Amino acid sequence: MFKIGMQLFTAVGPSIVREIINAGGRVFLDLKYHDIPNTVAAAGVEAARHGISIFNVHTFGGTEMMRRTADAVGEVAEREGLVRPKIIGVTLLTSVNDRVLTEIRVVNSPERQVTALAQLAAASGLDGVVASPLEVVPVRAAVAKKDFLVVTPGVRPAGAAPHDQRRLTTPAEAIRAGSDYLVIGRPIIDADDPVAAANSIVAEIEDGLRADQGIAPRSAEQTSG
Repeated sequence: MFKIGMQLFTAVGPSIVREIINAGGRVFLDLKYHDIPNTVAAAGVEAARHGISIFNVHTFGGTEMMRRTADAVGEVAEREGLVRPKIIGVTLLTSVNDRVLTEIRVVNSPERQVTALAQLAAASGLDGVVASPLEVVPVRAAVAKKDFLVVTPGVRPAGAAPHDQRRLTTPAEAIRAGSDYLVIGRPIIDADDPVAAANSIVAEIEDGLRADQGIAPRSAEQTSG
């Protein structure tokens, strides 16, 4: 799935979304909507009309904002014969650590704040959350909702630079923790050989899945093939 974020969407607009979908691809629209309930609900409806698979809102917008968005998107999808996109709530950005929480006067630890916001998102009718790989296990324990998605940015291959991410793991670790989707951008797009970088990350993910199933990691010959 292709993640379309604020930079690309601001540069070229929704045409890139249509281009990807018309070519048979799927889109995660990562615009992190955060505004009054009416505005976010209306934006969510327009996102659904583009045919995207996933979009996100900030959980800090509160229950009414999330609930009204989920309801409005569901109603329009049914009325217009659209495939309803999954709506997920951003908990804490992966650049946020204890120091940042102190700056904004949040007394919880990142883990406690993320789990509380995940519970709020589930109670508001969202389909999942965005959280760092470090909080996947606590979120799974805190939210009993079946098929609740956990989408994890803050994923870096072994040896890659962390950039401005502070709560992160490797792809294999994120998979073993129970992530549904991994968000990986700069380690691929900034690489000298993006295809090789993507293939290497896929190999790490596959090894994480194999370990989760109790299967030995692939040999170097299998990886290179």
